Amino acid sequence: MASPGASTAFFPQEIIRKKRDGGALSEAEIGFMVQGLTDGSISEGQMAALAMAVFFRGMERAEAVALTRAMKDSGQVLDWAGFDRPILDKHSTGGVGDKVSLLLAPILAACGAAVPMISGRGLGHTGGTLDKLDAIPGYDTAPDLERFRRVVGEAGCAIIGQTADLAPADRRLYAIRDVTATVESIPLITASILSKKLAAGLGGLVMDVKVGSGAFMREPEDARALAESIVAVANGAGLPTVALITDMNQVLGRTAGNAVEVREAIEALTGGSQDTRLLAVTKALAAEALVLGGLASGSDDALGKIDQALASGAAAERFARMAAALGGPADLTERLDEHLPAAPIIRPALPEAPGVVTAVETRSIGLAVMALGGGRRRAEDSIDYAVGFTEIAGLGEAVGPDRPLALIHARDKAAAEQAEADLRTAITIGAAAPAATDVVTARVAEGS
Repeated sequence: MASPGASTAFFPQEIIRKKRDGGALSEAEIGFMVQGLTDGSISEGQMAALAMAVFFRGMERAEAVALTRAMKDSGQVLDWAGFDRPILDKHSTGGVGDKVSLLLAPILAACGAAVPMISGRGLGHTGGTLDKLDAIPGYDTAPDLERFRRVVGEAGCAIIGQTADLAPADRRLYAIRDVTATVESIPLITASILSKKLAAGLGGLVMDVKVGSGAFMREPEDARALAESIVAVANGAGLPTVALITDMNQVLGRTAGNAVEVREAIEALTGGSQDTRLLAVTKALAAEALVLGGLASGSDDALGKIDQALASGAAAERFARMAAALGGPADLTERLDEHLPAAPIIRPALPEAPGVVTAVETRSIGLAVMALGGGRRRAEDSIDYAVGFTEIAGLGEAVGPDRPLALIHARDKAAAEQAEADLRTAITIGAAAPAATDVVTARVAEGS
């Protein structure tokens, strides 16, 4: 039965049949299905059938735009009226060791943007920004919208999870896709990402589309197709967006875990240890956002502002204010050892023979973090925030008795021994370093 007030001109089975047979759905037909999913008048079985039809038949750009808008309008859309700063954000398709958001949000805030970042938890082998932030004692990743808005105003940025009021149709459709083998559909991935970002009321978005052994898109052509879809649909829906395709053929930064990644991010913000690849990705994305938001005249101007925000301590100060305003310790950045959880066992993972790192199966490193307890096998699993890896060797780096593959942070000896075996399997050692590659491999913008 159709929902009260819904048009009786549409029947779910006819819309499913139309897409099954390769037809393009109208905006009204898509809106009808999304509304029915939201209010329960269309069954999960019917929506699963439509998702499978889309999986095999795809969607034209206009259909993907309509789906994105309909899912955005299924719940509350945030209004940032009264803010005199551009509302900017970044989203990543997920990787191993990807703590870019923890650096980028406070950098943008220090450069004059407001950053209401709605992030997710770990998915499969990839770490989630919210799980990292949960390693900070007291940090509230699920504040009400009033507090969210207040923290963005006070600190310039706030990183939280999706609320029940934002794009509820996306949560329901994703749950259906997750159990019906329809996750890997570019139009559905695009609409899922962008419906939440549009609901956040953004004025500009930068996308970090990962490619390689630690990414969901392992092949460059697949990553390019996803980036082009996101950019086209976002701009078609009225959200200025640029995407960068970045390398995930090794861990991003030197850490993988939760508390260990928070530490690395804070040290990078406060002028401590800074990984070259991690900073390169962060700065490239931040520069694109500043230009989109009109806060920089071009890339060189943006990079100068980013360097100043880091060197002056302004970005670190924004992170500290955000963490404290969301319930974390007021002295977090000054007293990391006191506040971040630490594993009882820290030991090196040595290679079987000395040599040079020639290849990394990055996904396997993410799975090794999960095996230590740093990720979830099931949604209801708890996480050990202290475990993970630090000082992870990168491509081309010499390893041996004096330079381990990584330092293992484990809860017990057995877990540490398994992690060492996992690292030896994931990291290939040879005689000669591979050719160096750029960490940012491509840029996708409207019309490119």
